[in-house]
Amino acid sequence: MRHVTGMPWRLRRAAVALKTERVALHHLMAAHGPGGHGALLLLLAAPCLLPVPGVGTVLGFGIAAMAWAMWCGRAQGELPSRVADLAIPRVWARRVLALLARIYAAAGRVCRRRWSGVAAAGMRSWIPPTVALMALLIVLPIPFGNVLPAVALMLMGAGLVFVDGVLLLLAAGAAGVATLFPVGLGLAAWFWGADMLRLGLPF
Repeated sequence: MRHVTGMPWRLRRAAVALKTERVALHHLMAAHGPGGHGALLLLLAAPCLLPVPGVGTVLGFGIAAMAWAMWCGRAQGELPSRVADLAIPRVWARRVLALLARIYAAAGRVCRRRWSGVAAAGMRSWIPPTVALMALLIVLPIPFGNVLPAVALMLMGAGLVFVDGVLLLLAAGAAGVATLFPVGLGLAAWFWGADMLRLGLPF
């Protein structure tokens, strides 16, 4: 975990150094620096928490590509050019880097190598399909549907970065809640529609 100790300072400095009006995702990746699947999940999930139109749809495909790379056992995932070239306004890019800096700072205080068996390579078979499911939920046009999957992915990314099995288990729980949320919305819409039909009221 020594390599992430200075990450908050590095990300804040990179945020200040941004000059162009729009910043492509590959520039944010370069500002973040090298990292494995966990770091890339953090980077891809963070913008999904911000209300930037259209970003969730594009990044959802990038996260799905990450899931495929993890399933294939690749040490690093390569993002499709459409995702890497996605440009967001500088103000939002700075907020993404600032958010990542806060996450790394908080994680550095509370995370540690524990329950490493959960984070061991042989025990990670559940992670790629979970990442793919969260990517699907992010792409779907669900009201506020980006937030819970993005939180689950960020917990998962931090768990992989810090080899923290407890955080990975929390990520699994968050992914379960994120999956139940659209199911609950769908059931509510179904019963609401059935009630409207029974009462003969317009939708």
